[in-house]
Amino acid sequence: MKDAMASSDAAGDAAALRDAIVRKLTYDMGKSRSGARDRDWFLATALAVRDRVIDRWIDVTRASYEGGRKQVYYLSLEFLVGRLLRDAVSNLGLDATLRDALAPLGVDYDAVRLAEPDAALGNGGLGRLAACFMESLSSLAIPAFGYGIRYEHGLFRQILRDGWQHEYPEDWLQFGNPWEFARPEIAHDIGFGGSVEAVRVSETAIRHVWHPGETVQAVAYDTPVVGWRGQHVNTLRLWSARALDPLKLEAFNFGDHVGALADRMRQEAISKVLYPSDETPAGQELRLRQEYFFTSAALQDLVRRHLRVYGDLTSLPDRVAIQLNDTHPAIAVAELMRICVDLHGMGWEEAWAVTRGSISYTNHTLLPEALESWAVPLMERLLPRHMQIIYLINAHHLDEVRARHPGDDRLLSSVSLIEEGHGRRVRMGHLAFVGSHKVNGVSALHSDLLKKTVFRDFNALAPDRIVNKTNGITFRRWLQQANPALTRLVSDAVGPAVLDDAGRLEGLIPLAEDAGFRDRFAAVKLANKQALAEIIRQQLDLRVDPAAMFDVQIKRIHEYKRQLLNILETVALYDAIRAQPHLNWVPRVKIFAGKAAASYHRAKQIIKLAYDVGRVVNSDPTVRDLLKVAFLPNYNVSLAEMIVPAADLSEQISTAGMEASGTGNMKLALNGALTIGTLDGANVEIRERVGDPNIFIFGLTTEEVDAKRRDGSHGAAAVQASPRLGEVLEAVEGGVFSPDDRGRYRDLMGSIRGHDYFMVGADFDSYFEAQRRADARWADPTAWWRSAVLNTAQVGWFSSDRTIAEYAEEIWRVPLGR
Repeated sequence: MKDAMASSDAAGDAAALRDAIVRKLTYDMGKSRSGARDRDWFLATALAVRDRVIDRWIDVTRASYEGGRKQVYYLSLEFLVGRLLRDAVSNLGLDATLRDALAPLGVDYDAVRLAEPDAALGNGGLGRLAACFMESLSSLAIPAFGYGIRYEHGLFRQILRDGWQHEYPEDWLQFGNPWEFARPEIAHDIGFGGSVEAVRVSETAIRHVWHPGETVQAVAYDTPVVGWRGQHVNTLRLWSARALDPLKLEAFNFGDHVGALADRMRQEAISKVLYPSDETPAGQELRLRQEYFFTSAALQDLVRRHLRVYGDLTSLPDRVAIQLNDTHPAIAVAELMRICVDLHGMGWEEAWAVTRGSISYTNHTLLPEALESWAVPLMERLLPRHMQIIYLINAHHLDEVRARHPGDDRLLSSVSLIEEGHGRRVRMGHLAFVGSHKVNGVSALHSDLLKKTVFRDFNALAPDRIVNKTNGITFRRWLQQANPALTRLVSDAVGPAVLDDAGRLEGLIPLAEDAGFRDRFAAVKLANKQALAEIIRQQLDLRVDPAAMFDVQIKRIHEYKRQLLNILETVALYDAIRAQPHLNWVPRVKIFAGKAAASYHRAKQIIKLAYDVGRVVNSDPTVRDLLKVAFLPNYNVSLAEMIVPAADLSEQISTAGMEASGTGNMKLALNGALTIGTLDGANVEIRERVGDPNIFIFGLTTEEVDAKRRDGSHGAAAVQASPRLGEVLEAVEGGVFSPDDRGRYRDLMGSIRGHDYFMVGADFDSYFEAQRRADARWADPTAWWRSAVLNTAQVGWFSSDRTIAEYAEEIWRVPLGR
């Protein structure tokens, strides 16, 4: 009887949802069922699903304020959310209901969800981490707002022409975004330039008034972020730039139709593109405008909301936690001081206590170029009041340091917010550190290195400020949605409670010894590989064998991530197969994906080399399909959701000491891929979890890298010590893979023979040997699939729920809602 009632309820819910979708199609979109395409059905479905979120969204937001709960505000220049339909449907528990609703209409749910464009709001790990954190904040019922920019075109769309990357605008908003709500009534004025007036308000007090030379409006667009089981919904609020004066009518009427729009175009460029090239002064200025624009809008917004509820700003640290995701929003320290002192009349010391008590900062990099700094003349011109505030913060800060360490000029220079070297610059990482009550790294190794390297002197001054919060990923996205077949296998094996508690994955550990379970696990992987093989065929016109090892490196193209090392090993393997065809070689498919920054010419050259090597290898009949190379263009979240479940080997091969954490390593291990990697970032902690036998570690340690960098001859020495590497370099620089331009890679290979800052040559032989260990494991299916199962079983700790719970307890001081 109960089963019959449940079946009846499910059928009724599917019918109600079907009716809602048809109504949206008809009355919101003006389309008939017969004329609707997949995109139309997606929009109608998204709107109908969204309706099921709204009541809970409103109720949760109201209850949070009425209950006086502390709010978390997460400021990030990127939110790489990906497609949202499946995310919302899964978290609401509507998967089966939606399929049943669409089927009688002759509509395929999978075709509908694939019609959704990826929101182009991020680049790589930083933005995807922010998206995972927002989902976990909702799943843990912590009241939160995410603040960022609503990029009209976002990060570029990558097109490869003859292997060269070309950038084109991403048109993800071309047909509208059904998930967002425009809030034109929520708009904040953002000033730039102008002058600062000192107004005497009493005999002893002066008030500074900033008169911006221009003002842009930040207009809010809200997207609900649904938590697991749909119990809590938070808000992602993105800002769009709008000119106050959209048209200079007088100029237009005099015939200057283009000039009449020039100011509007310049001002609204702020929210057009993510990471505009900063090769030019204009590009650098636009980047700074973007960072101040969204940070100021966020702070004005949260202050407005706080004052409406609590009346004054003194209680801000008790009611608000502001998390800066990397240095991009570091100007928040000066902006919050400006709001407190200039706009609300606080004394300096009180304002500083409010600012530092409210703000905390996540550092994501040890790379000097990624720790942003801005030229003082640019800051003085664009943000004159903030530059004054930064000078005063620095003066107070250095006075404290001088009092504790008199006569230590080296220390004063090291911790000053102003770099005095090659042109005076504002060190934004320093500003974020000084203005935060907690600073965190994103893996145990990274946090330790922060204390020893970029923030060594700061750590000596404030030894309790740096803490570790190892990154995590949301398993709802990267297991349940990306790999439903593995999710079913895992749930059947250890129980459905694993969907609520990632720690229950450890129940799979004994099943690693179960031959039947390993076979089922391998069958799931094979099906995922068959699906990816079809994508490779469609996109590249390249046929690959799903039974081969899928060796995957998917991430932003950067020299420290060492796609170049992978490519050179591919060449060495290609040469070895041709030289010794009688050996029992393991078939491999090398899969690359990732974008190079538009101005990063060396990274673009590495993409081209991968393409050129693939072109030669894939067309050579002598390798007998034992080796294939595929570079999939326009890497995004949706493509990652297809690659990650299909990967056998996960390439995490960055130069030791340079990757802060990584989250791709976690996603791939969760889906049963074995990691080949250096002891860098979260690889260290993954090894601790999965065990040495189930990971392939190679290469120099962080300490060994530092030692070799102090020895300027290590590049040539590595090449001289490795005949195999020498042959590979000679082949590449000699034009074997670039017969149309034999000198194309001469400088690239010369960098390895020279200083070789990223240790490609120094780690080459160790990497090649680790790859052969992977071959040997693959040749023993029992051993490989035991290790694969154990990887999935032992990475539950890397859930973003765990990470957010740690932030909540130690940094934000907010209770979990569940």
